[in-house]
Amino acid sequence: MSENLTAAVILLGIIHSGIRLATPYLYAALGETIAQRSGVLNLGVDGIMLMGAFSSFYVVFKTENPWLGLLAAIVVGMGMGLLMSVVSITFQAEQGISGIGLYMFGLGLSSLLFKTMLGTVEGVQGFSELRFCLTDSFCLADVPVVGKVLFSHSLLTYGAFALVPILLWVLNKTTWGLKIRAAGQNPEAADSLGVSVAAVRYASVTFGSMLAGVAGASLSISLLNIFQENMTNGMGFIAVALVYFGSWSPLGVLVGALLFSSVNALQLWVQVLDLNIPSDVAVMLPYLLTIIALALPFRRAAQPAALTKPFSRGEN
Repeated sequence: MSENLTAAVILLGIIHSGIRLATPYLYAALGETIAQRSGVLNLGVDGIMLMGAFSSFYVVFKTENPWLGLLAAIVVGMGMGLLMSVVSITFQAEQGISGIGLYMFGLGLSSLLFKTMLGTVEGVQGFSELRFCLTDSFCLADVPVVGKVLFSHSLLTYGAFALVPILLWVLNKTTWGLKIRAAGQNPEAADSLGVSVAAVRYASVTFGSMLAGVAGASLSISLLNIFQENMTNGMGFIAVALVYFGSWSPLGVLVGALLFSSVNALQLWVQVLDLNIPSDVAVMLPYLLTIIALALPFRRAAQPAALTKPFSRGEN
């Protein structure tokens, strides 16, 4: 009986942790999905996340207001998205190289700002977990089994999951979504119908980068409430991989993010419980899963035809 209870507690812990850990991946991958559906590959996501994480943390550290911190991450994300857009859309630089350059810029600048403006790891009070209390004595978070799993997360976590159906609707049911898909699939046809491909791509990349900034904020002022150098540890690149895994669909990205974060939560529990599994193997599990997922050939069929291809009016 006790063994079954322990197994149930561990399972619920993995599910709860998996939902929490999916938050930054969802924001970053959903934003990158929009950018790629418009035809632009942004490999600078991780650098944008780092800058979003630092800017939001520093603002909260100074003001003790997490909403102002979130706003700072949004502004910084949009600014870096505009920079990526100018380089890759206006100047038509090779998108992979410019994205890596943006990543290195974000990594270096966030590290420099951390050393000069903070100097040491500090803690802040960011977005706390909601409990959905109906009365003073009863909260949905206290409901056995499902309470902890469904009703004990921060506002940013619920926001990430709410974005999935919203973006799914925008992409498939709205005129703007049609323009995004046209710009990434057949920009020449879109241009012939009067759609400004450059404007659509600018907006898509900027929006995607804004979500990457929010992804960074979800780490520093929601999940961890600290900032340290390179705290994303490659999360942005995993987010890009999740776009491919999810076949450029918000719903597919959700499945991939939950799968990856659940495996990540599993390896954390493996280390906490001190099971007879080498820690290096446990840490490797999420990344091994990513490699296997990217190797599946059927995922490539959904790739936007004009992804990474520059477009100029009258030259195609």
